[in-house]
Amino acid sequence: MRTLFQGADKIKDIYRRLAQKKYVNSLTVTAVIALLINLIIETAARHSLVQALVFAFTSPLVFLINACIIFATLSIACLFKRRAFVLSFISFVWLLLGIANGVILLKRMTPFTINDLTMLEDGFSILPTYLTNFEIVLLAIAAVAVIAGFVLLFIKGPKKREKIKYKRNIAAVIVIMLGTVGVFNLGIATGVVDTFFGNLAMGYRDNGVPYSFISTWLDTGIDKPKNYSKDEILGIYKHGELENMDKAVEQAKTEDTPNIIFLQLESFIDPQLVNSIECSEDPIPNFRNLMKNYSSGYFTVPAVGAGTANTEFESITGMSAKFFGPGEYPYKSVLLDKTFESIPYDLKEIGYSTHVIHNHRGVFYNRNQVFKNLGFDDFTSIEYMNDIEKTPKNWAKDSILTDQIMTALNITDSKDYIYTISVEGHGKYPTEQIIQNPEIEVTKAPSEEKKWQYEYYVNMIHSMDKFVKELTDSLSQFDEDVVLVMYGDHLPALDMTEDEMESGSLYNTQYVIWSNFGMTKEDKDLYAYQIGAEVLDRLGIHEGTLVTYHQNYSDSKSYKKNLRALGYDMLYGKQYVYQGKVWQPTDMQMGMKKISIDKIVQIGEKRYIKGHNFTQYSYVTLDGVKLDTTYLSPTLLALEEDVDPEASDRLKVSQIEKYDEILSTTE
Repeated sequence: MRTLFQGADKIKDIYRRLAQKKYVNSLTVTAVIALLINLIIETAARHSLVQALVFAFTSPLVFLINACIIFATLSIACLFKRRAFVLSFISFVWLLLGIANGVILLKRMTPFTINDLTMLEDGFSILPTYLTNFEIVLLAIAAVAVIAGFVLLFIKGPKKREKIKYKRNIAAVIVIMLGTVGVFNLGIATGVVDTFFGNLAMGYRDNGVPYSFISTWLDTGIDKPKNYSKDEILGIYKHGELENMDKAVEQAKTEDTPNIIFLQLESFIDPQLVNSIECSEDPIPNFRNLMKNYSSGYFTVPAVGAGTANTEFESITGMSAKFFGPGEYPYKSVLLDKTFESIPYDLKEIGYSTHVIHNHRGVFYNRNQVFKNLGFDDFTSIEYMNDIEKTPKNWAKDSILTDQIMTALNITDSKDYIYTISVEGHGKYPTEQIIQNPEIEVTKAPSEEKKWQYEYYVNMIHSMDKFVKELTDSLSQFDEDVVLVMYGDHLPALDMTEDEMESGSLYNTQYVIWSNFGMTKEDKDLYAYQIGAEVLDRLGIHEGTLVTYHQNYSDSKSYKKNLRALGYDMLYGKQYVYQGKVWQPTDMQMGMKKISIDKIVQIGEKRYIKGHNFTQYSYVTLDGVKLDTTYLSPTLLALEEDVDPEASDRLKVSQIEKYDEILSTTE
């Protein structure tokens, strides 16, 4: 300890000598520190100093805007006598943000955002998934060392002796802050930085980490429209559609409407529309045949390479995700605790049952919380499925969805709306060959690494294409009318450019509307937020606020402006559009089939739980605590640990996802 204090004294002496030369306290030095911190942050984000320097020299204005943001926060240090401590602490916070972002990007495709700070408890719980025990120990040691260092710096660090000229310094900080805000806004106004991120990772890459992080923190929700009022909102509907909605509902109830299935295909596009690659054969012959024979077209989505939830949000609700803040996911913000009128809600008004199916984790994008606020009756995630086949990158294959969809159609007596989210085509795509003897070979690619990435990708969507045929074959034999809407949620995360795309856009996938009763083929290009209203219109269904709006006003000059206004009113305003109607969260059930316990049998020292609809994610729990459980079959679990016999009546079966969050528990 004595040695540490001696070292601190030496640092203090150095600081005093520098202070006498008026270097440390100067804004020039602070500005240099800001530039260095920004360079380190971008190096961590890109995992390369060279790439960070390339970014600094090819996008100097963007780099300087980000450095200005850091500089503004560092300038606060001039208001304190312990400037070295404050300057070091603020610098450390920025560096910690940058390093955390870099580490996170090594483990997942989305960068560090303010939402991650709100989920620190969950983050700590899953550390063992991302880090080895040794790395966790090193992290803990580093944390202790940093805390000790700051304590030492506060106690023994230099302290300005002369009186601080607060009026001058506060004025300087205010000027710097206002200047930074001005630079920030000027960058937005001139298009130097973006206000919408179709892909969060690309947004961080192109706009810089500090700017992007601040934007995703401060710029959320839908801006309040000018002249917002009841008259303005209700005036959007010029022909009295709102007044006639009840009548429309009654008419729809008497019509013979079909079952409606939406199938969102993960990262699914036509590889033949990518100019930079060629394949040994067509990876998607079945989907291509469907596009030739059924209604199809380009499908404009709000995301690139990631952001499934926002395409999902648009197609379910009819609202554009571009109206929200940059990189914002409504699933992670407003929809966590607020309902939003949607196609599920609208169809429930005319007697439909509403289901959502996803062969991935139920908690991903907070779906287990959000879907009840979007009108779904039940949500079947991977935790409620058996016999799951995995890809080489450990994503569930989509073929399991066929049985799940058929179950949803057969489990109710009513007509069904089924929203299905696939996952098989998900990245990250390997940069080396991991599929031996692939069905589809990539014969042309921009580089060796790209060849292996694309070859893995096209074989995954080839498998998805087979699933599409299997599903349409099954639905062809179903004895009720069915409409199946299929589309890709976004381009794959393969760093494509607009020049590579036949459509000239990174936001275009494709859709097809298939049916088993001969709908008229009608090709047109659509936005994701238009697809629901378009399909319902072709089926003669005209219920719902946004459905009505899209069906009647898509050609209006004020179409997008008024859509934004409606979105604000419905989610953040006084809900004038509903005229007193309130949408309540559904009592959503996890899993279509209820999990139940019939009896608990003891054989020797072991207990066995007999019941129904168990999966490999089923665990025996006692008062909410997970017990050591072995899955034996859909009707049998084995309890592997001793339990007080008097507690037997408190034993339940819970579906527990891989990070130990309980999704549901038997009654």
